[in-house]
Amino acid sequence: MARPKSITDERLLVAAETVTGSRGPNFTLAHVADAAGVSVGTVAQRFGSKSGLLQAMSRRATSRAVEQMRACAERAADPVDGLREAAVAVYAVLGDAEEAANHLGQLGVDIGDPVLRSLLGEHFTAVEAELRRLMRAAAPSLPAAPSVPRAARVVLDVINGVSIDWSIRPHGRLADRLAEDVDAVLSAWRGREDS
Repeated sequence: MARPKSITDERLLVAAETVTGSRGPNFTLAHVADAAGVSVGTVAQRFGSKSGLLQAMSRRATSRAVEQMRACAERAADPVDGLREAAVAVYAVLGDAEEAANHLGQLGVDIGDPVLRSLLGEHFTAVEAELRRLMRAAAPSLPAAPSVPRAARVVLDVINGVSIDWSIRPHGRLADRLAEDVDAVLSAWRGREDS
C-alpha cells in the first residue's frame, strides 16, 4: 500500500513562489525545501529538477490567474468593472517592488528556456482568452473600443507593460498603477476623457 502524501504539491509550490519572490532566479531546490520545511529529496522527488518545479509553478500561476480573474469579475457591479478588476488581479499579487523585480528576473530566465517560454505563451493565451470573454460582456458599455480580440490584447499589453515598468521603476502600489492605466483605456473606450 502506497504511503499517502502528507506534503502537498501546493505547499511546495507556495514555498517555491515565496522563494522566487525573495531570491529571484538564483533560488535552489534547497531554498524551496527549507521554506516548505521538508528535505531537498522531497522537492526533487516530486518535481525532478528545478526546471520541473518551474514548469509546475507556471501551470499553477496560469490556473490561479484565470480563477482570480473570474472571481474578481463575478464580484463586480457591472461588466466594465468586472473587466477592470480582472485585469488588475493578474499582477496585483506580485507584492512589493523587490519581490516583483525578483519575479521579473525569473521571467527573463524563463524566456530563454524553450519549455518555460512555451508555458508563458500558454499563460498569456489563457489570460487573453479570459479578457476576451469579459470584453464581450463589457463591449456594449464601451462603444469606442476596437474589436473584442484587439481590445483584449490591448488590455493584456497594458497590464504586462505596467507590471514590468513598475517592477523597474516602482512608485506607489502596483495594484493602484494597474488600475489607473486600465481605467485610462476603459474611459477612452467609453467615449469620455475622465481619467
